[in-house]
Amino acid sequence: MAVRHINPEGLHRSPAFSQAVVVEQPAKTIYIGGQNGVDAEGAVVGPTLAEQAERALRNIATILESEGASLANVVHWRIAAVDGHPIEEGVAAFQKVWNPADPPPAITVHLVSALAPGFLVEIDAVAVV
Repeated sequence: MAVRHINPEGLHRSPAFSQAVVVEQPAKTIYIGGQNGVDAEGAVVGPTLAEQAERALRNIATILESEGASLANVVHWRIAAVDGHPIEEGVAAFQKVWNPADPPPAITVHLVSALAPGFLVEIDAVAVV
C-alpha cells in the first residue's frame, strides 16, 4: 500500500494538515463516525472545547488501536466545532496527541451553531492501514 501526502506547489503549506492524501493500492480503510468528548460511560468530559477535543481524539485513537492502527494512519479528519469557542483549544488538543514526525492528514473544519446538548466538538476520521 502506498499513501502519499501531497502539498502541490502553489498551495499553502501547513504543519497541521496536508492539502490531499492519495492512497494508491488496495488497503484496509477505517471510517470512524463522529466522536465527541465523552468517556466510556458516555458522560461529557468537560466544559471546554480543549477537554472535549482531546478526549474525542483519544476516542479515535482507541478505535484505531482496536484495528491494529494508530493516529498516524489517519488520512482525513472532519471537525465540527461550536462557533464562539476558541478553535485554538482544538488545535492545542491535536498537538498533544499527534506525533509531529508523522505527515498530517487532510482536514476539513466547520464552525456550527450547535451540536447535541453539551457537545462542543465532533470529529470523524478516515484511516488507511
